Amino acid sequence: MSRVTSEPPIFDAFDDQVRPEKAPPQVQKAVAIAYDPKLADSPQVIASGRGFLAEQIMQIAFAKGIKVREDAELVEILSLLDIDSPIPVEAFSAVAEILAYVYRANAGAAQRSVKGAS
Repeated sequence: MSRVTSEPPIFDAFDDQVRPEKAPPQVQKAVAIAYDPKLADSPQVIASGRGFLAEQIMQIAFAKGIKVREDAELVEILSLLDIDSPIPVEAFSAVAEILAYVYRANAGAAQRSVKGAS
């Protein structure tokens, strides 16, 4: 005897095997942060979203040449914050690494454009 279904069952009494559940589809999340020491003591969340809004945040970043870094754990923490909220102390280390990466990348790009202009 067999059953026909569009999705395999989690447990099929006929084959005595437990099958793992399908993982829920991953929803893209994005958080944008900014830091201007003249305006604030710490970096702040300036945009946050999931799904379509996350895709728009990423498209804007790419279009403007803003450096993007993937960090699933950090985006989970930062996505819980309100817009214009300062970054919590617990996330400072990870955010500092990202900002250092961005500053190095921007400095490298500036040097390349100066050499190209000479």
